[in-house]
Amino acid sequence: MDNIKVPNHVAIIMDGNRRWAKENGKSPSMGHLEGSKTLEKIGMYIFGTGVKYLSVFAFSTENFKREEEEVTYLMDLIIKGFKSTCSKFVKNGIRVIISGRKDNLRKDVLDTILEIEEQTRNGTVGTFNICFNYGGQAEIEDACKKIAADYKDGKVDLSNLDFNSYLYQDLPPIDLMIRTSGEKRISNFMLYQLAYSELYFTDVYFPDFNEKEYDLAIDEYNNRKRRFGG
Repeated sequence: MDNIKVPNHVAIIMDGNRRWAKENGKSPSMGHLEGSKTLEKIGMYIFGTGVKYLSVFAFSTENFKREEEEVTYLMDLIIKGFKSTCSKFVKNGIRVIISGRKDNLRKDVLDTILEIEEQTRNGTVGTFNICFNYGGQAEIEDACKKIAADYKDGKVDLSNLDFNSYLYQDLPPIDLMIRTSGEKRISNFMLYQLAYSELYFTDVYFPDFNEKEYDLAIDEYNNRKRRFGG
């Protein structure tokens, strides 16, 4: 991938795990498992191309509306996935951070999140932002509440406000957002950070999203001219 523009911040809406499972005669849980394997492989590949920030939509606040069995499986999968890949993140210099509300998560899930953030906090090669129990509108609402509280306490000057610092994580704008599975919407994902990002949609289900598919997205990104409203 030489002589190309490498985005600084890539985001992925990892869609299509359940449809992949259905079309392959497998349970939804197996679709999520295959998706987690894909994420591990494609994540390391993306950082290897020079991307500094990777954000992925792992679990939304609305996903709690799904069947209890599926939600429980996803919670267990996040614990297993973090524990099995933590040493790889440390070895490759990848800092893992979690964006989302934490007040209604299971204690073992929360403990695992805090543990991997602590163990990888010194990573300098790249930042892997996992949006878990996340909603873009909720993030903006929570930021506004923090600002209001700080303003009440005299801790913030509204004429010189750094809104980004009040979000779940202080991250640079997203350059390229990829959504798999053929859906063409952003589904409440990182609304503030997506303001001027390039959007790329592919029909490929996430479990089948490999290095070749990612390179196609980068080719498309390089064929676009970003104007930022100018």
